Amino acid sequence: MKVAEVHGAVHRQRRAAGSSLGSATDNVHLIVPTSGIHMLNLRSVDLNLLPVFEVVYEECSLTSAAQRLAMSQPAVSNAVARLRVLLNDELFIRHGRGVHRTAAADAVYAKLHGALGTLRESVSDARGFDAKSSTRSFHISVSHPLGPLLAVRLRERLATAAPGIHVSFSTRSRPVDLEHSLRSGGFDAAVDWLVPASSHFHELALFEDALVAVARRDHPAALKVRHEKDLQSLEFVGLRPRIDGDSPVPGLQEWLRLKLNFAIEVSEIMEVLLLASQSGLVGLVPRSMLKLARGAFQLRVLPEVVATRTFPIKLVWPASKGSDPGQVFVRKQIEIVSRALTGR
Repeated sequence: MKVAEVHGAVHRQRRAAGSSLGSATDNVHLIVPTSGIHMLNLRSVDLNLLPVFEVVYEECSLTSAAQRLAMSQPAVSNAVARLRVLLNDELFIRHGRGVHRTAAADAVYAKLHGALGTLRESVSDARGFDAKSSTRSFHISVSHPLGPLLAVRLRERLATAAPGIHVSFSTRSRPVDLEHSLRSGGFDAAVDWLVPASSHFHELALFEDALVAVARRDHPAALKVRHEKDLQSLEFVGLRPRIDGDSPVPGLQEWLRLKLNFAIEVSEIMEVLLLASQSGLVGLVPRSMLKLARGAFQLRVLPEVVATRTFPIKLVWPASKGSDPGQVFVRKQIEIVSRALTGR
């Protein structure tokens, strides 16, 4: 089969754009088989650009990508500019404080992400994992209300056990498309009660939780609660529902069926505790938060007149990362810290 080499394709694109690339891309050329399939010669491509593309795609923000990559934002912007020339596409279009992905970026990511993941695992397996010397980065989602405390305790533990490791956290109570973020590598693992049900993920139950009602210690009406119907005369503050309609979590269903009067719905659990401590509203919070509710906010637990089931709080991660020694280490630390926080 005849093969035609088309040299300097990227070089011409660079001249047309009036930009200047480093020597790593000066000699990029395309190998074009007569079948018409275009293959990029990777020997002359700066492969450091590929992880930058991956992270910018996942974060949809140059600022967030720079933080995750431990790079400056100008360096990330420069890398994106080089990628645009290399791939002959805008890839990311500025929109507000972030960027929108182009169709070409979607197509590249679909092929690139899996390849980079496989490469990382291969290198990690070959090197082994030494927690004391590792400088790897991990990104964890903890939407459970204990998320901020878990993040602090985990950082404290890793400062001794793995001082070079960087773990970033998202503690949003309403994570955006958690399943996609886990699949795409945006998150390495997540702690949640609503986890993706798929063979693509593995999970571990960390502890059991349940909902309880709390109020000011001197709340006049709350002290008189004896039956479920007594709750219906109270005004509540709680978190906005994670999903529309009925909850799939049994421990939440018993509370939802009471159709309580939620005067205010908020985004974060600390807002629930604050409003319950400073008003006549009754808060609905996880039992795992009671130590904080009693100590920092001077709240008391209402009599448990609702027969509720507990529900498991789980650690979930992509099956593709199951055997990575670094991932295994970090997940074990999360397990240890979360159980210490809840007394399990």
